[in-house]
Amino acid sequence: MLMLDNVLPKMKEIVAEEVGKEKVFDKDIADVLGIKQLTFATMKRRGRLPLPEILDFCAKRKISINWLLYNQSTKSLEQETDKYINVRYFGDIYASAGGGAFNYEAESEKIAIDEHMMDMMGGREQMKNIDAINVLGDSMEPTLFDGDIIFINRTLKDITKSGIFAISTEIGLFVKRLLRKSDGSIDLISDNPVYSVETVHGENIEVIGKIVGSIRAM
Repeated sequence: MLMLDNVLPKMKEIVAEEVGKEKVFDKDIADVLGIKQLTFATMKRRGRLPLPEILDFCAKRKISINWLLYNQSTKSLEQETDKYINVRYFGDIYASAGGGAFNYEAESEKIAIDEHMMDMMGGREQMKNIDAINVLGDSMEPTLFDGDIIFINRTLKDITKSGIFAISTEIGLFVKRLLRKSDGSIDLISDNPVYSVETVHGENIEVIGKIVGSIRAM
């Protein structure tokens, strides 16, 4: 399993060159990533990888995320390009516990999806319909965990089909199972049994799309 310890040495070398220091410490990396030092230490101890922050770190420096995480050379990646495709990743958008909306004008990055994940999410032709955002909170555990990256197919909006959907409501963005009732209202159902079912009026929600895949953040 890929953990924070696997990528720290390379990140420290990069930052050391940038700031002209011989020795770079964990707290320096935490500052560069914009993560509180105590939070960073906890993530390191638990083996959790702050993927959104690392993606941003690589994007700003035009570093290959595959090189940083897996030591794959750029040349080898070019040879395998036809096996991958990019989807938009909105690193600043979070869903599941509310507090936000899906803004397609927001800044986005790219996540490379391999053939295996493409097949799981409907095939190469569907990739143009898929965007990625983050999960916030534990309401969908054990299916989705806090910090997971989820992939939303914007063309799959039929909530009569089983599955998990991303929806925009008056109070924020959520990821839930949905059940349309005979009176037109919709139940928002969490997989975590400690959360009760919430009911909203159908006209008060916008179905963004169906969750077709996820990446575990830890």
